[in-house]
Amino acid sequence: MNVLVTGGGGFIGKALVNELVMRNFNVTSFSRGDYPELRRIGVNTKRGDLSDFGSVLQATVKTGILFHVAAKAGINGSYREYYKSNVTGTENIINACKINKVKYLIYTSSASVVFDGKDIEGSDESLPYPVHPVSHYTATKAIAEQLILKADCPDLRTLALRPHLVYGPGDNHLLPAIISKAAKGKLRRIGKCRNLVDVSYIDNVVAAHISAARAIIENPEVSGNSFFITNGEPVLLWNFLDMIMQASGLEPLKKRVPVWIATIISHLSESFQRLSANAQGTLTPFIVSELTRSHWFDISKARRLLNYNPEISNIEGLEKMGIAVTNNYSGCSTPCI
Repeated sequence: MNVLVTGGGGFIGKALVNELVMRNFNVTSFSRGDYPELRRIGVNTKRGDLSDFGSVLQATVKTGILFHVAAKAGINGSYREYYKSNVTGTENIINACKINKVKYLIYTSSASVVFDGKDIEGSDESLPYPVHPVSHYTATKAIAEQLILKADCPDLRTLALRPHLVYGPGDNHLLPAIISKAAKGKLRRIGKCRNLVDVSYIDNVVAAHISAARAIIENPEVSGNSFFITNGEPVLLWNFLDMIMQASGLEPLKKRVPVWIATIISHLSESFQRLSANAQGTLTPFIVSELTRSHWFDISKARRLLNYNPEISNIEGLEKMGIAVTNNYSGCSTPCI
C-alpha cells in the first residue's frame, strides 16, 4: 500500500517514516523542507506547503493511507499563521483525499486540544473541547481535529490520535527548548511542583500510529474517533525535568516562583508579543498552566479499540536517552517518577 506522511521530516513524522520503511511500505513524505536522509532510505520526498492546495492534491495521488502529522506547533506566531497551517492545511488534506479517493486518513492531533488551563486527572475522550482555548496552537489543532472526525465516511475513514508531551531521541522541540532555557538560567520551578502529567515516548507514539492504521482498515468501529496516546504512567513533572537537567550536565532546578507571579509575568510577556511582531515569548499563560496543572489521561479506549500497548515505560524511555533513573515509584496515587 502507498503511504503518505505529511511532516515526514519532523520529530514524529521522521520516526514514523523510518518504521514504515522497515515494514516495507512504499512511503512518500510531504514537507516544506528538503530531507535527503529520507531519500537515502528509499522515501519519495515531495516538497510543498499544506496551505497550497495544488501541492497537496498532487502529493496525495495514488495514496492508500495518509498520516497527517505536519502542524505548526509552539507558542510563537499569530493566530492567522496557526490557522493557515493547522486548519487550512487540514482542510486541503481532507479535500485532496476525497478527490484522489484516499481510503484512510489518520491525524496526529494533541491531548492539549481539550486543555482549558485547569487540572485534568484521568479523563477520557468524552472530555469536551474548551470554550476558551488557552493558545493559538491548541485552538487550531482542536478545529482541525473536529474537521478530520467530521470527514469520516465509508469512502474516507478517519481517526485522530492525541499524543502528549512526546520525547525521545531525535526530539528537536520539547526537551531541547527546556534544556536551552535551563542552561541560560531562564527556567524556574513554579508553584508547589506536585502536578502529575502524562508523557509519551516516541517509539510508543509511532507504535500507536501503526496500530491505528491496522485498526482503521480492519475495524470500522474505530472510524470517526479520537484517542489519547501516552505512556500510561503519569510522572511528577518537575522530577522528570530534573532528571533531564542532570543528564544534560545541569544542576537540578532550585529557584522557585509563586504561581501568581509567574501568571502576571506571562500575561505581560504575551501582551509584549502582540505589540512587537518580532518578539519571541518564553512564558505565556498557556505555558504556566502546563507547568503547574496536572494533565494525564485515560488511554483505555486506545488499548481496547486500537490494541495499543505502550511497550516502552517511562524508565526505559529515559534510559534509552542515557538518563539514569534513580527515583523510585513512590509517593503518588498513580505510577510516577
